[in-house]
Amino acid sequence: MLKKIKADLHIHTCLSPCGDMDMTPKMIVEKARSKGLDVIGICDHNSSENVAAIKKAGKKNNLKVLGGMEVTSKEEVHILALFDEDKKLSELQKIVYENLEGVNDEEFFGYQLIVDEQDEIIDLNKKLLIGATDLTVDRIVELIHSLNGLAIASHVDRERFSLIGQLGFVPEGLELDGLELSPRYMSEKKKLDFPMSAGFPLVTFSDAHLPDDIGKTSTTFLLDDITVIELKKALKNKDGRSILTYS
Repeated sequence: MLKKIKADLHIHTCLSPCGDMDMTPKMIVEKARSKGLDVIGICDHNSSENVAAIKKAGKKNNLKVLGGMEVTSKEEVHILALFDEDKKLSELQKIVYENLEGVNDEEFFGYQLIVDEQDEIIDLNKKLLIGATDLTVDRIVELIHSLNGLAIASHVDRERFSLIGQLGFVPEGLELDGLELSPRYMSEKKKLDFPMSAGFPLVTFSDAHLPDDIGKTSTTFLLDDITVIELKKALKNKDGRSILTYS
């Protein structure tokens, strides 16, 4: 039976250098539950090392968590990658780390905390997660799909770190699953009339870096189950699955 699923699939943790220190598993799950979300996606910059902890915290509180990553391309474009299988996410992580140079400057960019499900700090990530990989946009989307993941261009309405902001257009032949509009766009426009969508389905998520921003915007889907496979069907408006509303 198909059911309405309220989703915020773009949330950062304290692992992202620009993420607040309070973006820990317990806090994220608590805030998500208070906003009536059915599923969240954890997409830190170029890393997935806090996904397991958030999944454990979510399971204890009946909240579905999809593992993912916000990968920065060579062109400084952000692409959301979401997966059903942790193994596939780990494979992408390996490739991203192999193509990501630099060491984090904690005083300048902030700490990159790896935590457990009890919010205890277990390590610090020393990589320059805020940096760009050596992977092109096309290669990132290709890799995500080869691993059965979902590829969505992040906050395409923004001037910086977005597909349209960096390149000026959506490249022909780029097989994205969708485009994400930012909370700022939603608050200013109040409707989805983005003129450069190029026919791609549009979604909106919070891109939360602070606890209170979780669920600031979300997308409600009609799905049979909360999986990447089902989300792909909804984005294609296939087999009765669909995007229902934005808020």
